[in-house]
Amino acid sequence: MPKSTAVFICQVCGARARQFFGRCPECGSWNSLVEQSQPADDGRRRRSAPDPELAAAPRRSMAIASLEDQPLQRLATGSAEFDRVLGGGLVPGSLVLVGGDPGIGKSTLLLQSASAMAAGASVLYVSAEESAQQVKLRWQRLAGGASELQLLAETDLELVLEELEALRPAVAIIDSIQALHDANLTTAPGSVGQVRECAAALQRLAKRQNISLLLVGHVTKEGMLAGPKVLEHLVDAVLTFEGDRFASHRLLRAIKNRFGATHELGLFEMQSGGLAEVGNPSELFLSDARASGVATIVACEGTRSLVVDLQALVNVTSYASPRRTATGIGTNRLHQILAVLEKHMGLPLSRFDCYLAVAGGLDVEEPAADLGVAAAVVASFRDLTLPAGTVLIGELGLGGQLRPVGQLELRLQEAARLGFQRAVVPRGSGLGDLASGLDLALLEADSVTEALVVALGEAVQPDQD
Repeated sequence: MPKSTAVFICQVCGARARQFFGRCPECGSWNSLVEQSQPADDGRRRRSAPDPELAAAPRRSMAIASLEDQPLQRLATGSAEFDRVLGGGLVPGSLVLVGGDPGIGKSTLLLQSASAMAAGASVLYVSAEESAQQVKLRWQRLAGGASELQLLAETDLELVLEELEALRPAVAIIDSIQALHDANLTTAPGSVGQVRECAAALQRLAKRQNISLLLVGHVTKEGMLAGPKVLEHLVDAVLTFEGDRFASHRLLRAIKNRFGATHELGLFEMQSGGLAEVGNPSELFLSDARASGVATIVACEGTRSLVVDLQALVNVTSYASPRRTATGIGTNRLHQILAVLEKHMGLPLSRFDCYLAVAGGLDVEEPAADLGVAAAVVASFRDLTLPAGTVLIGELGLGGQLRPVGQLELRLQEAARLGFQRAVVPRGSGLGDLASGLDLALLEADSVTEALVVALGEAVQPDQD
């Protein structure tokens, strides 16, 4: 078989070069040449257009309705939280990319899952970063005992592909894709060309042999997945493993999933024996002690509802311009909410510093948290404490009006399950008979002013001057 050669291709204009240049000789773009593997010419040529007078070539396409229905058989990973994020388990022939900060627990999670799946299926764990003895030490701490898990410590892509061809496992784990090396390319492991070629070769084999492939990916210092963006388009699911290094809990989030819901969330707790599933996630984000500037919201992550505490601190500024700091909430969103409160409630927040944080390190991006943010800020400004057992749900418009939010029924059911007695919601949310079916008092409001008066009392009425 002819050997493949390496060629450098400009990602801007498509020009080809036999060696690397900092600047493309055709279009002049800097750092746009990326190495790719090019198969050698084996004498085959693309066929010319067929002569219409000759017999028509056989068709390869078929009507989509004529395809046979095949049930989707998923493989359980041994972790209910992992299965939830994947949409019910691993799909045969799928590629899943798992990314996260160094030391967050990616290898721990996948090694635990591999040990559990090996009890009923053939599983191959490829360690490209650690030796076999290092992986065994972690395995003994996490699982131990008898296991049929197969382990390969190798960085050469060709040897990994040969092992996959010979073993034909049901599940294969590559830890990590940035550490694999294709000998046909001259660049170092982890480069754009290496990651793309290695991932493409593994994808072809996984689809052909129906292997569920899990890839561990590194992240950059900005928190983005390292390597070419085509890597995220290539795989079927992209999962991110998040968490505060000073806390024990970890969050597994799906940001792309062709076989399940996106933005699904799984929660784990790092313990001495590995990662343990969190049965009641809301316990991580709630506190029993009540204080001024604390409001409770119900956030939705995929199909899961989480009751979360928001903490706000409003203080007189000592700077020329007030400080605005938000942790877990977008800073621009906080600026909008502060402007609405100052405009429609007469609060001089432009002369005060404002600090906002989401308890437990969770990132809340949805607008349903707006009312809770406003309540926490006003409670801190007025030095008030929200009554116990109250949750606030609603999107805040720039005109001060409250807008309905999605998945309200799931949010209210979660709040009622945890023992909350009152819920402040936008008026006209289409609750219907839901209120009578829940042990929860629903307080509806049209505007942010009305909602805060209902939640905090007459002390938050707008200033008249």
